[in-house]
Amino acid sequence: MKILVVDDDLELLGLISFALRQAGYLALKASDGNEALTTFEHEQPDLVILDVNLPGMNGFEVCRRLRAQSATPIMMLTVRASEEDEVLGLDSGADDYLTKPFSPRALLARVRALLRRSEIERPEGEPRERFYASGDLKLDLENQSVSVRGAAATRLTNLEFRLLHYLLVNAGHTLPFERLNRHVWGYRGEEGRQLLKQLVHRLRRKLERNPTEPDYLLTVSGVGYLLQTAEIKGNAE
Repeated sequence: MKILVVDDDLELLGLISFALRQAGYLALKASDGNEALTTFEHEQPDLVILDVNLPGMNGFEVCRRLRAQSATPIMMLTVRASEEDEVLGLDSGADDYLTKPFSPRALLARVRALLRRSEIERPEGEPRERFYASGDLKLDLENQSVSVRGAAATRLTNLEFRLLHYLLVNAGHTLPFERLNRHVWGYRGEEGRQLLKQLVHRLRRKLERNPTEPDYLLTVSGVGYLLQTAEIKGNAE
């Protein structure tokens, strides 16, 4: 599999590329946004590891441009573990977020999880149903969008789609934080919980009339999240 690594720190770029080659991956390298976009177009990698702080075009803009043309998994790297960066990364369409410094072992674990999940979500063989609906919510599996109460469909990022689909399949049941973390990102920990919180916030903005007083995507304090649809609202306590 081919992995594109984008970082203007040439020493780190070399270290990440070496770790990937040692693990059996073909590592492609780029040191700025324009080079990253050109390499992506020519090589069509299976995954992109993208630094936030790039000269000229920053990593968030590169991520947005890549996401506009492809569903390829994107992992963003940053030296700042700030909520603002997490929100920008999710908004740009990133699939995962890793804060520097990190160990090669942690990086490779994230890489394997992203690649494994992308293969699961692109199965070959028997076609699946295009829509999954429950109550007021209708999820378009092909176009990765959601319609609420019959309104025009809203596009979802990869992570938003993955989370909403899982919640819809389990509608009416509280899903623990750790279970959702494992499904969406493939790992556990406080970092994952914070990213999950930000992802839920973004998803509520697309589902709810008033995201601060949600009707559908509810928080069960200290436990996890619950998706309730119009069909089961009357039965919810």
